[in-house]
Amino acid sequence: MRSYLLVICCLVGALGGTHGQTAPTPTKHQLALQDMEMYAFIHYSLNTYTDQEWGYGNEDVKLFNPSKLDCRQWVRTCKNAGMKGIIFTAKHHCGFCMWPSAYTDYSVKSAPWKSGKGDVVRELADACREYGLKFAVYLSPWDRNHPEYGRPAYVTYFRNQLRELLTNYGEVFEVWFDGANGGNGWYGGADETRTIDRLTYYQWGDTYKMIRELQPHCVIWNDGADRRGDLRWVGTEAGNIGETNWSMLNSTGDVTWPMLHYGVENGDVWCPGETNTSIRPGWFYHDSENGHVKSLSKLMDTYYKSVGRNSTLLLNFPIDKDGLIHAEDSIRGAVFYQMVRKIFDHPLKAKRKLSPTVSTLTFKRPTAFNRLMVGEDIRQGQRVKKFKVEALIGGKWTELHDIISEEPQRSMTTIGRKRILCFPTTETTQIRLTILDSKATPVIAAMNAYLAPDIDADTPENGEKLSSNYNIFFPGSGSPVQSMYIGLGKQMTVRKFRFLPSQDTKEGMPLDYMLSISSDDGKTWTVLAHGEFSNIVNNPIWQTVNCTPGTGSLLKLDCSRITSGNRIFYADLEVVE
Repeated sequence: MRSYLLVICCLVGALGGTHGQTAPTPTKHQLALQDMEMYAFIHYSLNTYTDQEWGYGNEDVKLFNPSKLDCRQWVRTCKNAGMKGIIFTAKHHCGFCMWPSAYTDYSVKSAPWKSGKGDVVRELADACREYGLKFAVYLSPWDRNHPEYGRPAYVTYFRNQLRELLTNYGEVFEVWFDGANGGNGWYGGADETRTIDRLTYYQWGDTYKMIRELQPHCVIWNDGADRRGDLRWVGTEAGNIGETNWSMLNSTGDVTWPMLHYGVENGDVWCPGETNTSIRPGWFYHDSENGHVKSLSKLMDTYYKSVGRNSTLLLNFPIDKDGLIHAEDSIRGAVFYQMVRKIFDHPLKAKRKLSPTVSTLTFKRPTAFNRLMVGEDIRQGQRVKKFKVEALIGGKWTELHDIISEEPQRSMTTIGRKRILCFPTTETTQIRLTILDSKATPVIAAMNAYLAPDIDADTPENGEKLSSNYNIFFPGSGSPVQSMYIGLGKQMTVRKFRFLPSQDTKEGMPLDYMLSISSDDGKTWTVLAHGEFSNIVNNPIWQTVNCTPGTGSLLKLDCSRITSGNRIFYADLEVVE
């Protein structure tokens, strides 16, 4: 027995912690939220009819009169996209309320829709219950319509509206408060700029207490408040969280970019990341974005960089002017979930051995795989700091690196509830996960391997076949040429290339391009096309490049001029066979 205890003590010491170490752990409500993995945002307001992202607060309520509003269609669409719940923008920054609030006339009760008798929040909450999805609300703290915004009276108004939403529509799984606060607005006719102290003005402590009393099972999302919420923003709306991602923050002090994106390794409260992004460039519906719905490849990349990095995914579906989710969004969402299920509903059969130091999957015969999912038992906290993955190939152990990593040669860090690693398709008889460093004795709860298709396909109306299983990486920045490489997954003939620049920043926009292809892993290159991206800075829409057809497995996009910075930024891309 003494020898056994000595081995355990040595093992624990080598891993840098003790099993009984005190550390933050999730509440049962945070666990339930993380188990949902994916849920939907729905943005809908007067902005939909004014073609704006942020309303000014003086928009005419008579604009709200959708002809086909159908919340059941919204819920069916979200369910088909794999979403387990919906968070609805009950009130955005313009102050227009999507329910008949007793505290303002700036709501659906003053709109011509259903002669002022309608209640979008009610219809959506009921539809969610009918289809088995959870329901939640977004209430903007900033209100550009209310005359008292910036003064104490508005805080009372804000809480009164929150109380309405939390008492009249059944159970909600989350309350979402946007971080935008103060600025110019209409403010009841006072066309002016108002500022607040975001840490003190809303008196979040009292608001949180009210939420806990009214909805004891919900979690609170809040950015930069004087009280920590249950979830954190990840610092970007681009659809990704850090490869290193701790589910902790410090209970006091401001939260800056690195903490948002990567968490805090030794934080003293459990506060996991929630990755929010939209299926379109904007949060609200715009006719001009009908051709810019994110591709399957981009949605899968988002999945790997959110759910696959110990985060949840909050994916937005905007409502169009008729009161429906547009067909393009609906179809793309369904195709996305079909691909997630096609891959992850079918783990490869293997003999599994899980341990605190070395876990293995052993196959009866050489088996091809390109995805590995591992997970910790986060009920006991998040512990793994560093690990490596190896495959037994030809009788030798070969270390594998995540091909969607921003730094693919760096040692892999953090696991958390779920970590999905993407590798080149590899045939092996055994996979080995080795924990190199941890905060306490690791508790590995899950490990499975999968084989994702080399080429997935969208099916647009013109019948083009789109490669959508890209491996994208950037070499060290060179001068004056900036490059990005796109691994296609197999040999294919490229006839057309589409590039969508970043929708969040003008930094890193390519002003010209040279597209080349290689069939021998970059040893030789054939130029397919070169030219200029005209007006890309002022009009950052999809750029289509017709190519001289060329065959290969690796593309390279070279740019001799970019707007600023030292690398290309992009929102999406498509390759057409």
